[in-house]
Amino acid sequence: MSWNPPNDEEVKQLLTTSKNVAIVGISNKEERASFQVAKWLQQHSHFTLFFINPVIEEVLGQKTYPSLADVPDHIDIVDVFRRAEDCLPVLEKAIEIGAASIWLQLGISNSDVAEQGSAVGMRVVMDRCIKVDYAALVRR
Repeated sequence: MSWNPPNDEEVKQLLTTSKNVAIVGISNKEERASFQVAKWLQQHSHFTLFFINPVIEEVLGQKTYPSLADVPDHIDIVDVFRRAEDCLPVLEKAIEIGAASIWLQLGISNSDVAEQGSAVGMRVVMDRCIKVDYAALVRR
């Protein structure tokens, strides 16, 4: 199965039907996009957020987990803030835990992630910002 980028309606459906979002690569530095997106989602979305970073213990008042495998709940969207070349191992973990989708943030694309994620039936979103899309498509 080859990857086809989701259209706005498909992204909206993904965002409205998903409950649990894991943010991989969360930073505790306020100037980082991962921190800003997570903070906005905490305040404005219906998601339950799980933060993944093996080197920090807490961000925005929430515990962080060393890996996706350590999250105690089912994950609907794995939202990735990592360099494109570091995304394939994240996809592999996302598949292992049975995540429904993988979302590579704005500026991040990886054709291997797109092809392999699609091949196992995951919804793959790349080069889009979950905060921007949530604000534009869900919070109208």
